Amino acid sequence: MKVLRFLSQGQVHAGVLLAGGVQAFPSNDLLGMIQSGEWPAAAGPVLPLAEVTPILPYDVPPKIWCIGLNYHSHAVDINAVQPEEPGSFMKPASCMFPPAGEIVLPPPAVSNDVDAEGELAVVIGRRVKGLASLDEAHAAIFGYTTTLDLTALDVLAKNPRYLTRAKSMDTFFSFGPVIVTKDEIAEVNDLEVITEHNGAVWSRDFVRNMKHRPLELVRFHSQAMTLYPGDIISTGCPKGARIKSGDTVRARIDGVGTLGATVR
Repeated sequence: MKVLRFLSQGQVHAGVLLAGGVQAFPSNDLLGMIQSGEWPAAAGPVLPLAEVTPILPYDVPPKIWCIGLNYHSHAVDINAVQPEEPGSFMKPASCMFPPAGEIVLPPPAVSNDVDAEGELAVVIGRRVKGLASLDEAHAAIFGYTTTLDLTALDVLAKNPRYLTRAKSMDTFFSFGPVIVTKDEIAEVNDLEVITEHNGAVWSRDFVRNMKHRPLELVRFHSQAMTLYPGDIISTGCPKGARIKSGDTVRARIDGVGTLGATVR
């Protein structure tokens, strides 16, 4: 199942993506359905994609975790050493922008060097704590989605302790618009994560080349804290694209989805 939220005739709906378009659920509360595990049957007409506007699957995820330097290719690109444990950090919901929306660059006095990274993210499907195995981690996952994660590189370069500020500026994160349930993905480690910049492929790598793969990231983070339905763990990027006003950037993962933005 591929689920999303969308606008149609000025109204917000949650629905399922089908071959011919989207069909709405009775409720528009996608996060609530993930939390309850109850999925009412979609009903009504199948709306052509051209007649709907996808939006964020939900506006305030319980938690947003991101993972730094998870691909060897990214570490090589910036001449950094991969951490032995996941290099995780959190982002606030206030930094989110809608799918196909605008990334608004901060004033030059705040940052003048921003990159955008296309990533695969895990969406948690049940409340869990202290998972002991990868099988348990798999059982805790609802599905997967695409993300765009941005960084003010010059802020980060001043001091690694500024990571949260460098990652949390307005319009520095988006996810969706589609969340694909885990049963749709035969082998998550075979997925290829691609970042496109101005219509060209900027970076690409396979999930299997991550230092810490998705199931391990779920297990690892559950050891320290309770994970809740709707939590997002964005698993890292092979290499980010430096962006400027007028650019376009897109995350693309075949089998999961695409997530694009323009820059101003």
